[in-house]
Amino acid sequence: MGDKKHSDAQAKREIDDLRYKIERHNYRYYVLNDPEISDLEFDKLFRRLQELEEQYPQFDSPQSPTKRVGGEPQEGFSKVEHRVPMLSLGNAFDARELEDFHRRVCKGLERDDVEYVSELKIDGVAVSLSYEQGRLAYGATRGNGQVGEDITANLRTIKTIPLRLREEDLAAPSLVEVRGEVYLPLSAFEEINRRRAEEEQNLFANPRNMAAGSLRQLDPRITASRPLAFFPYSVGYSQGIEFETQWEVLSDFGKWGFNVNPNIALQTGIEEVVDYYRRWLEKRNSLDYEIDGIVVKVNRLDFQDQLGKVSREPRWAIAGKFPGQEATTKLLKIEINVGRTGTLNPYALLEPVQVGGVTIRQATLHNEEDIRRKDIREGDTVIIKRAGDVIPQVVKPVEGKRSGQEKEFSYPTHCPACGSEVVREGPMAYCTNRQCPAQRLESLKHFVSRGAMDIRGLGGKTIEKFVQEGLVKSPADLYRLKDKDEQILALEGFKDKSVENLLQSLEQSKQRPFFRVLFALGIRHVGETVAEQLAQSFGDLDSLMGASQEEIEEVEGIGPEIAKSVHSYFQVEENRQLVEELRRAGLSMEAEKLQRGNALEGMKFVLTGTLPTLTRKEAGDLIKKHGGKVTSSVSSKTDYLLAGADPGSKYDKARQLEIAILSEDDLRALLD
Repeated sequence: MGDKKHSDAQAKREIDDLRYKIERHNYRYYVLNDPEISDLEFDKLFRRLQELEEQYPQFDSPQSPTKRVGGEPQEGFSKVEHRVPMLSLGNAFDARELEDFHRRVCKGLERDDVEYVSELKIDGVAVSLSYEQGRLAYGATRGNGQVGEDITANLRTIKTIPLRLREEDLAAPSLVEVRGEVYLPLSAFEEINRRRAEEEQNLFANPRNMAAGSLRQLDPRITASRPLAFFPYSVGYSQGIEFETQWEVLSDFGKWGFNVNPNIALQTGIEEVVDYYRRWLEKRNSLDYEIDGIVVKVNRLDFQDQLGKVSREPRWAIAGKFPGQEATTKLLKIEINVGRTGTLNPYALLEPVQVGGVTIRQATLHNEEDIRRKDIREGDTVIIKRAGDVIPQVVKPVEGKRSGQEKEFSYPTHCPACGSEVVREGPMAYCTNRQCPAQRLESLKHFVSRGAMDIRGLGGKTIEKFVQEGLVKSPADLYRLKDKDEQILALEGFKDKSVENLLQSLEQSKQRPFFRVLFALGIRHVGETVAEQLAQSFGDLDSLMGASQEEIEEVEGIGPEIAKSVHSYFQVEENRQLVEELRRAGLSMEAEKLQRGNALEGMKFVLTGTLPTLTRKEAGDLIKKHGGKVTSSVSSKTDYLLAGADPGSKYDKARQLEIAILSEDDLRALLD
């Protein structure tokens, strides 16, 4: 028994040490942006902690950094009553109204020398985080200000929310409620929508809606997959600590390990506040998150208490709202654009209107479901929105301005470009004609785009001109343009040098890697990431073309819908002919060969669980390097299951099918 206790004590010390180190490195990476160790070293620490927590479940803790990956799905959200109501703010819409606020503050305090703290008003989701003895006990949404929803499991997945307050510079109080804003960075939002567009999935409307939806997922693992972030802005309630100013509150948040917004400002007098407002009105689009104004707070907390509140708004704070990047205009007509894979994509033709300094004439409508849900009609007065570089979108109609002459939109039953029948798949509609001229044109534009073959000098207008002149019908025709230089020179706007540059760019595109060629083919649901996965798994185009739908589906990350789409594409003779023409033109049809052994030649592996020293990707690369193949699901064709800690259902299925189960050491022995 003594040895067991000693072993438990050692394990507890190592677990505590690992949790401390991992949280410290998380803080340096996500808050300070100053990592001290490599990603590989961090992964090794994380895997070691997972391994120990698996072996010693008695030391499980909700504050462990391993909880950030998300736990089991929840059945629903329980209600949480806020100790102190989360008040809403009054609004000021220009400098004059900010000055009016200042006059009211001065009158209420009977003094003119007032300090303010100005902060950016993040367009996200307000939440409260309750820490007891320095540990995150629970977190909740704002709700109606009095009662919110318990979303603790989802908030634990956000890297910039400390699970345990740092105490190097300031001891944690017995209780403190930290309030702030959860948001989704614009760069992450645009990347997620870019990938969804490639795979022809519905796009998220805006970062705020996506952040709100992510926080209300019943499965925390979905929340964990989205790169949400958090800025703290106030204390709701505390015991064991006294604050004197808002500036001190924000400073202490930083000491406890929070990522405090770096653009806060301590100011004396309203002139500095107005300057701050005007400065960020100009700079709002330079940020990687959306803001819709500033928040101004009286700095001294005793002054805040003295001023109190009126109704549900504090007298000591106000939101300085920016002019919205929205406008109202007339929706003249709903048109349809036919995409490269035959999708019928609706868009709105608008009366020109200025939004954020840009004249807007068109806006996206996503799909028919979006039009029906918002009840958008031709002739409506509509609100449109543009933020940063995001494509303008129709937010909603102004129903109060309807005359009765508005026309409900009817989705076409036939393609507007070629007249062929339209079929429905979920929220999307498709033209059934592979020879559709609109599809062919959009396919050509996709083929030459930067993410695909990256052919410089072939913009959309040039492609359209070449198609109109009969120079190009398919992507393979592009590589025959070298024999048509005289015809190109005869076109308006082309000279010797521009033709020479175009032909040179076409020649250079032949060096693009195989996965870029695969992406350029424009197969439905195959974006850059999927194309790279397929290229790595099959190695060359012949192997992929000859694969069954089931074999394609075995690639990790490839689901049945994508597998069906890829398999169906290569069953069409016209597509196979295009591949052969591109092959003859000199395009790469196989992935770069790795220097590899053949110890695992012909063997199929499935990976599961957390390995001691390798990530799953590293293990997969090692298997492929030695001739093996990695698939995502266990079947009778699987030779080995490589299993680490917490293997899950794949382990059970492998045992049922009597498939050999290997550890990481077994794999290395197999290679030797």
